[in-house]
Amino acid sequence: MLPTLQVGPYTVIALPDSAGPFFSPRSDAFPAATDAQWSAADRFDPGAVDTLGRWWLQFRAFAVRGDRGVTLVGAGIGPADSPAASWAPVPGVLPASLATAGIQPSDVDTVVLTHLHTDHVGWAVVGGDHTRPFFPNAEYVLQRAEIDAIDEVNPQLRSTLIDPLRSSGQLRLLDGDSPLRHGELALATPGHTPGHQSVLVESGRDLVAVTGDLLVHAIQLLHPELAYAHEMDAAQARSSRERVLRSRSDGTLHLATPHLTEPFIAHRPGLGHHRG
Repeated sequence: MLPTLQVGPYTVIALPDSAGPFFSPRSDAFPAATDAQWSAADRFDPGAVDTLGRWWLQFRAFAVRGDRGVTLVGAGIGPADSPAASWAPVPGVLPASLATAGIQPSDVDTVVLTHLHTDHVGWAVVGGDHTRPFFPNAEYVLQRAEIDAIDEVNPQLRSTLIDPLRSSGQLRLLDGDSPLRHGELALATPGHTPGHQSVLVESGRDLVAVTGDLLVHAIQLLHPELAYAHEMDAAQARSSRERVLRSRSDGTLHLATPHLTEPFIAHRPGLGHHRG
């Protein structure tokens, strides 16, 4: 049974792809973090550190299923020959997770690429020398600012991801906050990369933010001001993070995170947060 959240007519489904250690010590990733901050983060998310003291990440995507179709947020680490293979624990199992959720690749009509890091685009285009979009009926949504910065963010993805999606006519570029076809909102949250985006799913007082790499570790949830070494603009990333964390003052904001141990975290500004 996959973890899910119900938000009005939407079902948000966490889709595991893999899990494994980060490629460098977590102290290098968050050089300003104190011992007390690490202790608090480990109490909140004990699964994010293994017995060797390494940062242990989950790699997951999320499906948003409504009465009009299926949106996929993030595309995981991909198969054994994916661009993430140099550092991530490939192959991923996203296709099997989709099947468990009762979703076929052809059912997905929107794929939101949060940003152009390899652990978030792995299943978008597959096939090696004979590339094809893995989701044949989907519109792939990306911020124009991310394309504009591709040579700085990840130049290899121009030929392996962007060109195939353009050739198939499936790439749609956004300029800032934009509604998606089923009523979700693509929210520009730059900083981690210039065109990073998250997705908001809202119905009444219920709100879920599918965060991408807006926050990658619980220490950024407890201390949003902490910079992550792999943010391209730390000040902008902090502003985006705080914007989302403060986006719901009259109810509960649910965070759907790709890398924390628990896929869903309930956050209430001033009242704390809990897992599950």
